[in-house]
Amino acid sequence: MALEDVKKEYAKIVAAVKTLQDALDVSYFDALIETADNLAAGEVHVEDGQPDEKIQHQLLEQYQEIHLDLFSRDEARQLLQLLILNAYREERVQANHQMTPDTVGILVEYVIEKIIPHKDLRVLDIAAGTGNLLMTIVNCLQAGSDHQIAAYGVDNDDTQLALADVMAEWEQASVELIHQDAISQLMVPQADLVIGDLPVGYYPVDERAATYETKESEGHSYVHYLMIEQAFRTLVPGGLGVFVVPANLFSDEHSQRLLKYIKKVGYLQGMLGLPADLFRTEAARKAILIVQKRGENAKQAPQVLLGDFPSFKDKEEFHKFLNSITQWERKSFTK
Repeated sequence: MALEDVKKEYAKIVAAVKTLQDALDVSYFDALIETADNLAAGEVHVEDGQPDEKIQHQLLEQYQEIHLDLFSRDEARQLLQLLILNAYREERVQANHQMTPDTVGILVEYVIEKIIPHKDLRVLDIAAGTGNLLMTIVNCLQAGSDHQIAAYGVDNDDTQLALADVMAEWEQASVELIHQDAISQLMVPQADLVIGDLPVGYYPVDERAATYETKESEGHSYVHYLMIEQAFRTLVPGGLGVFVVPANLFSDEHSQRLLKYIKKVGYLQGMLGLPADLFRTEAARKAILIVQKRGENAKQAPQVLLGDFPSFKDKEEFHKFLNSITQWERKSFTK
């Protein structure tokens, strides 16, 4: 679909969201979620007489002008991304709740495509949020393949998970989404691949963190440490974890505890800094962490994959860097 056509459909949906938001006096996010559900159902959801008949008629007229059926799965995902970004402009959203951008998602996708075995897979996003990263990875793994991909997403924010459900519905993707704290006992099967754009900060429930080896001896523990440990618990033997983490993950004074745990239960296979120009400051920069659980044919790569992605703008250097990842996988990594 041409960009101009995408913009037109986007504008129509924004107008419909605004109509519903004003009528119900709800947040933009709530209006967006209900609009998406209405579009999928082909009707206006009415509860306790709201919206009234006049607004129902107006919304149905607006919905008739929207043509989601013209979008491919990936175009539908990108359209929803634009709508979510507009929601970020409308409402203040903390950094840990913001969607993983496609510029990051495609690099995570590239790394996973190189290292993941080509077989039926169970994939878990342990910090699913709006589902954008999970959908990006699932689409990649399913493209041109007959293998079955069972996808699961976990998040404790019901609004974020509702948006993930919308994304899956618009893409007609089969994804099981679970509303729960990722540090609690997960209600998902063991996974071949665990991914996540991990939230950074302190985990407030010390009693639950007490069962983890990466916990702090005193005070609150780092939630991203706990989630990496939870991922190892959830992986099958030989399974892979690929996470978006702070680029300075292992420079923190507490990081030896995390590194010791990774070496105990698996292997640190790589860490790749994302392009610096994607981030406002060096302190905000993130990286892709690649780990593998012990078992099956897994073993430590002779050389840990380290480096920084060049800017997308430097096409020659960027292409060289991608080639270096390919060469590393061929020489060093056991899938």
